[in-house]
Amino acid sequence: METNLLLDSYLQTLGLRAFREHYRQVAEDAARARLSYDQFLLALAEQEIQRRDTNRRSRLIKQARFPAHKELADFDFTCLEGFPIQRLLALAETASYLQPAQPILMVGNPGLGKTHLAISLALAACRMGHKVRFYNVAALVNDLTLAQDEHRLQRLIASLLKLRLLILDELGFIPFSPSGAQLLFQLCSALHEHVALLVTTNLAFADWTQIFGDERLTGALLDRLTFRAHIFEFRGESYRFRSRMSRQAKGDS
Repeated sequence: METNLLLDSYLQTLGLRAFREHYRQVAEDAARARLSYDQFLLALAEQEIQRRDTNRRSRLIKQARFPAHKELADFDFTCLEGFPIQRLLALAETASYLQPAQPILMVGNPGLGKTHLAISLALAACRMGHKVRFYNVAALVNDLTLAQDEHRLQRLIASLLKLRLLILDELGFIPFSPSGAQLLFQLCSALHEHVALLVTTNLAFADWTQIFGDERLTGALLDRLTFRAHIFEFRGESYRFRSRMSRQAKGDS
């Protein structure tokens, strides 16, 4: 008994939580199966690695600050016209866009599922062990402005450079002030070819000047974002509109 108490204490000190929880049961199983000491230790080590991987994935998902969890399996692709489903699924499965930091641009009218699919791709990246951060673009510009006012802008940008993927959601709903547009451009320039950007927008590229207010800045930003980018166009009828019409039809029947 004293040996077990001492072993529990040592395992707790070493932070081997899975070892501490499972070594008794694994020892009994190993004795029945007549496993070698190496095989017994391997079984425990595998449980510890599995536990740490699970905890790391959970931590990465929490740190990403998703507004909701949206899975690819739950998305209704029938609402989209001519959408390249297999190309999107391949990106989710391999995350091949992350290592070269290639942008993903999702362009289309509201209500077609751009945010859902953006979160789904990002969740897949988290589960592969990649650091991700979700931002509504307006909130990001507010954070950048506040950081500049408090003389910590470079520190914020440095922290975002540690990511593998940054999601900029709902670009185009709110026009930026000149200083806000400059700050967002500065961030995107700093992250270019270092951190993959996933942008959802309801505006066609030709209309981006409406929110940035400066043709040269808009052109320079689009030049960076579209370079080696994966561009997905969303065409179809709004999911929310279809749901509303369906509810109305059921109510009338």
